Amino acid sequence: MNVQLIWFLIGLCQIIYSNEIQVQDEYSKQRFDMVKYQIQERGIHDTTVLKAMLKVQRHRFVSEKYHHQAYADHPLPIGYGQTISQPYIVALMTELVELKKGKKVLEIGTGSGYQAAVCAEITDSVFTIEIIKELAESAIERLEKLGYTKVKVKNADGYYGWKEYAPFDAIIVTAAAEHIPPPLIEQLSENGKIVIPVGHPYQVQNLMLVEKKKGKVSTKNIIPVRFVPLTRGR
Repeated sequence: MNVQLIWFLIGLCQIIYSNEIQVQDEYSKQRFDMVKYQIQERGIHDTTVLKAMLKVQRHRFVSEKYHHQAYADHPLPIGYGQTISQPYIVALMTELVELKKGKKVLEIGTGSGYQAAVCAEITDSVFTIEIIKELAESAIERLEKLGYTKVKVKNADGYYGWKEYAPFDAIIVTAAAEHIPPPLIEQLSENGKIVIPVGHPYQVQNLMLVEKKKGKVSTKNIIPVRFVPLTRGR
């Protein structure tokens, strides 16, 4: 474990057990445990990602009846046949695209807005697309209420990306596609990265990392995953 990470974790402990954090919200300890045991101990070491995961209140992105499970190590339903991803997977995907301050990121599959909020804790240039109108509208309202006012949300078919704001340094796809959408590759900047689950709907898929260097595209399988399918427009 590197020195920077050790001091980061010491700082988390000092904050989490202080009176200040207890006043902040009742789920702070659960977030700390989530980051330490589900994320950091499973190999996520990017401190910007760890800080973002600690700060974003995941329970605010699910319905009240799921608040008691909000920091558990599994996805949760958010309506319309969609889910909020497992915390570890959110952290892993964010780390894989090497998101940093100043980089422009596109998310495909806004859902309730959790992944977008995590990205917004790292960079101000966050764009996210949701095909289900009701989810897009509720995500806009939720993100604004929580202070993520710079996140741009679009109700559209994410397969085609968001050409108006391309190119993107990073693209995170939070639903499974049977292939990597060509428009997303086209909208990826030089040295940019896409992370996307690829495979058949409702089966185990491969989480793939796509990189563009000197105009050439390479892919790498990361881990088996299971995501809801990428919904397409008619």
